[in-house]
Amino acid sequence: MTAFRRCRLLATVAAVTGVSAGLLPAAEVVSSRAIAKAVAAEGRSEADQKRDTTSKPAQVLEFFGLKPGMTVIDLFGGGGYYTELAARAVGDAGKVYYHTNHAYLPFIEAELEMRFSDDRLDGVVRIVSETDDMRLPEATADLMLMVMCYHDLYVSGEDWPAIDRERFWRQIYAAIKPGGVLGVVDHIAAPDTGSTAAQTLHRIDKSFAKADIQSVGFVFEAESGVLRNPDDDHTLIVFNPEIRRRTDRFVYRFRKPADE
Repeated sequence: MTAFRRCRLLATVAAVTGVSAGLLPAAEVVSSRAIAKAVAAEGRSEADQKRDTTSKPAQVLEFFGLKPGMTVIDLFGGGGYYTELAARAVGDAGKVYYHTNHAYLPFIEAELEMRFSDDRLDGVVRIVSETDDMRLPEATADLMLMVMCYHDLYVSGEDWPAIDRERFWRQIYAAIKPGGVLGVVDHIAAPDTGSTAAQTLHRIDKSFAKADIQSVGFVFEAESGVLRNPDDDHTLIVFNPEIRRRTDRFVYRFRKPADE
């Protein structure tokens, strides 16, 4: 690598992380470079690149500790936005599983068709399954992503059967390796509202979420403020054009104990 190219790459890492690459441990520099390269990759859709401005995926994935060679499960992965980024970042030595269920499919089929067309992500394993039996590989994930889907545990209706919480979490816990990470991003509801806003606004009280996830055995490690938005007053449904893609969101990192 020429000195010029090296300087450009280090500058990209610094721009993504906000930290001088020269001050990062070697493993973190490798991770930062892989994530920056995934975000900047040719062939990403214009829609994904536009979403980058509000989803800030480089900062989020760096916070979750994504590294080349990891195995990642993108749970309820929607249109596959994070699936594609993770697949690019983990490289050939890693593995990515994309998961969704049948209730989501009508809303995301067009995006998924684009996402996986022409073998763009031929190494990604696609799983379509329901929450009573998600068919996730056990003790496999170094990182499981739950982006904008945790609140759905507390939603029910004609097209979305109520989820058996305990059964759900048993499967999630079993799928993550000992010492692995659970990364959760979701829309913030008003304080002290518990899970009640999930049904009406698709939001969740961040304090409730933290305690809820800890109660099933995960250890809370850290919170990132990268997706906070003080202009969101938490009263609008997340699909409202006034706030869509700009909601106030929490970003939590949990870890499965290494001795389990």
